[in-house]
Amino acid sequence: MILTNKYRITDALQKSFLGFKGLFLLTALFFTITMTAQEKKNPFLSEYNTPFGTIPFNQIKTDDYLPAMREGMRLHAAEIETITNNPEAPTFENTIVALERSGKVLSRVQYCFYNLHSAETSDEMDKIAETIAPEETAHSNSITQNEKLFEKVKLIYNTQHKSLPVEKFMLLDKTYQSFLRSGATLLAADKEKYRKYTEELSLLQLQFSQNALKATNAYQLNITDKSQLAGIPEDILTAAQEKAKAKGKEGWIFDLTAPSYVPFMKYADNRMLREQLYMAYNTKALGGEFDNRETIIKIVNLRLQIAQLLGFKDYAAYALDRRMAKNETNVYKLLDELLAAYSPKAKEEVASVQTFAQTTGFTETIMPWDWSYYSEKLKEEKYSVNDELLKPYFELENVKKGVFGLATRLYGLQFKKNTNIQVYHPDVETFEVYDATGKFMAILYTDFFPREGKRSGAWMTEFKPQWRENGTDERPQISLVMNFSRPTATTPALLTFDEFTTFLHEFGHALHGMLADSEYESISGTNVYRDFVELPSQILENWATEKEYLDGFAVHYQTGEKIPAELIEKIKASENFNVAYACLRQLSFGYLDMAWHTQIHPFSGDVQAFEKQAWSKAIVLPQVAETCMSVQFSHVFAGGYAAGYYSYKWAEVLDADAFSVFKKNGIFDAKTAASFRENILSKGGSEDPAVLYRRFRGQDPTIDALLIRNGVK
Repeated sequence: MILTNKYRITDALQKSFLGFKGLFLLTALFFTITMTAQEKKNPFLSEYNTPFGTIPFNQIKTDDYLPAMREGMRLHAAEIETITNNPEAPTFENTIVALERSGKVLSRVQYCFYNLHSAETSDEMDKIAETIAPEETAHSNSITQNEKLFEKVKLIYNTQHKSLPVEKFMLLDKTYQSFLRSGATLLAADKEKYRKYTEELSLLQLQFSQNALKATNAYQLNITDKSQLAGIPEDILTAAQEKAKAKGKEGWIFDLTAPSYVPFMKYADNRMLREQLYMAYNTKALGGEFDNRETIIKIVNLRLQIAQLLGFKDYAAYALDRRMAKNETNVYKLLDELLAAYSPKAKEEVASVQTFAQTTGFTETIMPWDWSYYSEKLKEEKYSVNDELLKPYFELENVKKGVFGLATRLYGLQFKKNTNIQVYHPDVETFEVYDATGKFMAILYTDFFPREGKRSGAWMTEFKPQWRENGTDERPQISLVMNFSRPTATTPALLTFDEFTTFLHEFGHALHGMLADSEYESISGTNVYRDFVELPSQILENWATEKEYLDGFAVHYQTGEKIPAELIEKIKASENFNVAYACLRQLSFGYLDMAWHTQIHPFSGDVQAFEKQAWSKAIVLPQVAETCMSVQFSHVFAGGYAAGYYSYKWAEVLDADAFSVFKKNGIFDAKTAASFRENILSKGGSEDPAVLYRRFRGQDPTIDALLIRNGVK
């Protein structure tokens, strides 16, 4: 997953900037007059005197963020005034590039604040986010709805867009479209509506995210009778016991974080407790203090109002206008094709698990809280492989060497740990990254373990992007944030196979950022269409089951024994176990997302009932009426994947098709890797993604490679 933190005019609505210029200028004037001597020493307001210009986290106090962001907006507003009032004829350089280069101080603060707001938040950080959101929105709207500035941008677009080199054209097009998509051509009354709608939306998306995190942190299952935990492996129990001790409790604590929830659902023999934990997980932010249902309704309706204000029939049409898919018809075509291809096999998989469960004496219908438990047991019976058998070979330190080593073999990258770079939490490590010639490429931060201030999931983001300016190649500072199993008192951090593939996935995003080679920041690295951005991440997962790759690092953490060839064969054999069920699960999320964002009238119904109907065609297990996915669907309601969750399946088609080239030529083939780096990873959004893909692949993608890989064709 990509987490984007920088609030730029080139993506104003997606990143939720709002407001009006007059209010902002008054705020900025007040801030300038009242800024204290202490605030003038704010670490954000000068260049960092640190290794590689990294963020001096040890110097930053929570109180620094708000004044720094306000000062950053004031400085940015002054730059915008200069560009707008430049008496010279507008040119690409004095308008488009000047806009692109503006706002550096503001960006510096926002990258830091919003990354930490996801990875190391607090009540104080939440309050700052709530306070600053309307002001940031006001600042953004004061730019994108500046009529005089837009006239300059439009003039350049109308007279130069056909004659510019491709990268300059992409920047011009993105800038021009950002003005259009932020209401630059609306009448005054409609501009006011746009400001109002988007201001409300920014706060609601923030509220959704906060509710989801707080609801996750609010629940814990405290068991004091060990007999109730039969079936759960000892290392999982040890972690649960250490969690209980840390909270001053007796016994064992299981919560809703992935390293706790997932193994409990796989291994706990106690069906009643599995159901209890399942219901807790799937009713997060549903009812009570952190209920997100009304928030969803407001978000969906505001998105619809904004889209229709801008001339689109619904929000999906607005969002897809700047995607590879282009329109709803193409999205549904993909979803429906995959549904038709995978549904028969998915139903067979569910029937197989049901039959297997019956052989163990289970007489009821498989429910969602039974699925992981009996699936895991069937998988072990069929392939003699499970997480507990594999984890000793995926000790985190060895996996890091393996993941970094993959980048070395493919792209010649070298990783050098640097303990002198400041970090925001003791769990975080930093690495200097160099290419095969010794050229400095990036700083990489890694943050692997869950904690209460970190939201769930895994993502890649950046503290600084890449761009070139005045002959200098400004190199990026990339961050990988995970929620992996922590080490215990008796064992190091041992990853499940899913955690290992998650690491590869996010590292693929990191490579997209670290290998960026663009002139302009806003089209560099992962600044590409949402349904293209998952290609670099998902393709890397293909190496997870390749023996030639695993042989290089997967060794038993105690004995040093290399992972046995027969165990790798079992991993390969089990690779497509329940793959159709997993596909339909992803399709269900895609259908749900599209259903919410293809509404053409304001929604006023029941959120749970709507959800059950919206994804019903892709659901193969009984639906539980009391549950609700939407209220915790942060990708869609708090992230950048609204009308875009289909992107994972879209990109899966691309990654299977692209990896078929590696399979044909060799998974470490230097020529293939160089082509992928040159045409995909380094280009960012500097060209149309369909053109870039064809340049690498030599043809348009088809779903055939995916069907073959999954054993469906």
